[in-house]
Amino acid sequence: MQAVIVEAKRTPFGDKNGMLKDYRPEQLAAPLIQHLSQVMTPDDVILGNVVGGGGNMARLSSLEAGLSLHIPGMTIDRQCASGLEAIRTACVMVQSGEGSMYIAGGTESISKSPMKERARFSPEWIGDPHMGEAAELTASRFSVTRKEQDDYALLSWERSIEAFKQGTYSEEIVPIDGLNTDEAAAKIRPITRLIKRAKPVFLKEGTVTVTNSCKEADGAAAVVVMERAEAEAKGLKPKLRYVRSAVTAMHPHFPAASPIDAIKKLLHKEQIKAQDVALFEINEAFALKVALIARTLGIPYDRINRRGGALCLGHPYSASGAAMMVRLFYEAHALPKGSYVVAAIGTGGGVGLAVLCQVLS
Repeated sequence: MQAVIVEAKRTPFGDKNGMLKDYRPEQLAAPLIQHLSQVMTPDDVILGNVVGGGGNMARLSSLEAGLSLHIPGMTIDRQCASGLEAIRTACVMVQSGEGSMYIAGGTESISKSPMKERARFSPEWIGDPHMGEAAELTASRFSVTRKEQDDYALLSWERSIEAFKQGTYSEEIVPIDGLNTDEAAAKIRPITRLIKRAKPVFLKEGTVTVTNSCKEADGAAAVVVMERAEAEAKGLKPKLRYVRSAVTAMHPHFPAASPIDAIKKLLHKEQIKAQDVALFEINEAFALKVALIARTLGIPYDRINRRGGALCLGHPYSASGAAMMVRLFYEAHALPKGSYVVAAIGTGGGVGLAVLCQVLS
């Protein structure tokens, strides 16, 4: 059996305590679930959620959306990889024959989170640095300069600004109460000057700044995963076929580097090279991450995050990995049939996850 993605959407993303601050995570997910369930009633809803305060967020969101009481719901927490892990899990479930249709993704309201402090990523005897401090440790360990980070940040911001100008994000979005544009669209400023002038945030002589790292955000993203034969029998046209995935882990002090081993393992398992992949979506928690991955794996920037990413739009934790898959779904329009695409993300605690798909149409 083959798992395919037949539809993909996200909400607009709002800054923490911004335009979506009054929406609970299930209220962010509900419009997506309602929209995606028009394809077909799902066997299950699988969602990632990190700071919602507990409970089965997928079940709650499914009920909030008005789906049948008989659809169970499952919630996953793999920190920032949670939404992508939800999609991966749905694909594996379809391939195993456990079900034929799933709604999978992630939802996050950082504004509404009841958690006063972040969760621990690592025990005291190993050390548990703040993600910004861990980014600085990674930059030092792998000799990633401030200039490398700023150069990529500028490119990403310019790509996001161009996406806003061209309206290319709009095809990804399901509105929430009339809100149909990312909050960042109204806050674009002359970024070139800001990037050059920004001061280090975490270390006085550091390299990580507010302009080469992401901001926290609220939002949700999800896809419809189906068994290919059933999807085609219903007249649907799958865009992406799930090929395989890989998850790895490394020292918790260097989470920004964690997708590297995951991507390497993934490519090795499929016996392909990085240059065989037409497009990568890599989470931009920090520009450092993309700069390091691109350099280490020899991936040119023209094959990474062509529409920009979290540096401009923001990072709604568990929704970010799902949003990358949404973006690949729409980028598939411009890629030749048979092209490979990869979504990869790293998390607090040093876990990396990478998912490989192939363009079908």
